[in-house]
Amino acid sequence: MNFDDSSLPPVLPEDAAALAATVAGSVLLPGGAGYDDERAVFNLNHELVPAVIVVAESVADVQAAVTFAAGQHRPVLVKTTGHQIVGKAHGAVVISTHRMNDVTIDAVSRAARVGAGVMWSEVIPKAVKAGLAPLNGSNPTVGVAGYTLGGGLSPTLGRSQGYAADHVRSLEVVTADGELRHVDASSDPELFWALRGGKGNFGVVTALEFDLFPVPRLYGGAIYFPGERMADVLRAWTAWLPGTPEIMVSSFAVMRQPPVPEVPEPLRGAFVVSLRFAYTGTAEDGERMIAPLRAVAPAVLDTVRDMPYTEVASIHNEPTDPVPYYERGIMLRKFPAEALDKLVELVGPDSDSTLAIAELRALGGAWDREPAVPNAVATRGLPYSLLGVAAGPLAEEHQLKKSVAALLDGMEPWRGDQRLVNNLAPDEATDAAAIYGPERYERLVAIKKTYDPDNMFRLNHNVVPAA
Repeated sequence: MNFDDSSLPPVLPEDAAALAATVAGSVLLPGGAGYDDERAVFNLNHELVPAVIVVAESVADVQAAVTFAAGQHRPVLVKTTGHQIVGKAHGAVVISTHRMNDVTIDAVSRAARVGAGVMWSEVIPKAVKAGLAPLNGSNPTVGVAGYTLGGGLSPTLGRSQGYAADHVRSLEVVTADGELRHVDASSDPELFWALRGGKGNFGVVTALEFDLFPVPRLYGGAIYFPGERMADVLRAWTAWLPGTPEIMVSSFAVMRQPPVPEVPEPLRGAFVVSLRFAYTGTAEDGERMIAPLRAVAPAVLDTVRDMPYTEVASIHNEPTDPVPYYERGIMLRKFPAEALDKLVELVGPDSDSTLAIAELRALGGAWDREPAVPNAVATRGLPYSLLGVAAGPLAEEHQLKKSVAALLDGMEPWRGDQRLVNNLAPDEATDAAAIYGPERYERLVAIKKTYDPDNMFRLNHNVVPAA
C-alpha cells in the first residue's frame, strides 16, 4: 500500500474552523499563530510540516481530530516531545498531546496512570514520593507513551524487571474509527498484545496504566576514563558482566564531548569512555562490585554514588534541551573478542570516527524473559544494544549518517535479526517484517487490518494492513 501524502491538498480555513468548533484545544494551520511552536520536535534536524495541528486537551479532542482525518483521508501523527518522529507529516493531521499531562500514582496497587502527553520527568518525582519508581528511560524529557509502546529499555530497572511494555496494565486508545477503547489483557487481548511493542501503528493512546516498583534509591552513576584506554576498559567490563546480578544494569559508551559550557569541565572537549551503572542493592555491595572496574585506569570523572531515584537522569546525563543530531541502532546477537577489537577499530583512539556517542548496552536477565502477558516486543534473547549518535546541523546530514553507518555496518557480522523500534532512525527504510520477524509481523498485520484497515497511522515504521 503506497501513499503520496505530499500530494494531499491544504486544509481549507472553513474546514479548520469547523474542526475548531468541536475541540477544547487549539487548531493550527501553517502560517498561523502557534503553528511553528507546536510543530517543533526535540531533534532540531527534523521538521514537521503538517496540514493542521490539533493541540488536544482531552480524549474528545483526540476523537475529533481522528474523525476529521478520516473524513479527509489524511494520515495522523501523534507528537508529545518528538524524540522519534518518522516523516515530515506532509498533508497530515498532527495531534499534539502535551496538554494531556495528568499523572496519578496509586501507592497501594503500585501503579501509575498517565495521560498521553506525560514525560518521564513528570512521573519520577511523584512516584518517588510514594517510595516507588517506574521503568523510565535514560532521558527524562522523553514521552512515556511513545517510549513504552516501542518497548521501553530502562537503564535502571530493566534487567531485573524487563521491558516497560511488559508492565503495562491497560491503555486507553482512540482507533482509526474514532472509538475510544479500554484495552487490557481481558477486554481485547490481540490489540493489547500489538500496542505493547508495535509503537504507534494502531491508534492514539490517550492514557496508560503501568506498574511501579518499590525502589526509592539506587547506587549509580558513571565512571569516565581516558579514551585512549578504551580497549582495556571494554575488555574489563565485558569480562565482569557475566558475574553480576540482575539488579545491576550497566552500559559502555565512547564519547567525543563538545567544548561547550553544558559539559562538566573535566569532560569538556574530551575523548572519553564511560561505564554507567544502576544497582538497586546496597551502596556497600555496589561499591565492592564495581571496584575491579574502577581499578582498570585512572578516572577522569567518577559520579557513582548512592542517590535518590529522583536523580537517575544524572547517570547518562543526556541533553534535555533540543539539539541537532542523527542516531540509529542495532541489536547484537553476541560480542566475542573479535567484535570487541572491531569496535575499538571503528570508534577508538586510532579511528577517525566523529561520533558523539557509540553506546553498548548490556541486556539479558528479565529482558530475555517473556512476560506473563506476552506482547509484540521482538528483541528478547539479544544480549546487546548498539547505538550510534552523530551531532551536528542538517547541513552536515550526509556526514552524520555516514559516521553512524560506519559504526553499524562495521559491526554487521554480529548483528541480530530483530530491531528495537525505539532505536530506529526516523528516515530508516526498514521493512517492519525485518524489525519484528515474520511470525510476529504476520500477527501485527492481521491486527492492523482490524483496527486501521486504511493505514491512517502510517507515519511510523509502518505495519501495513493485510490486503
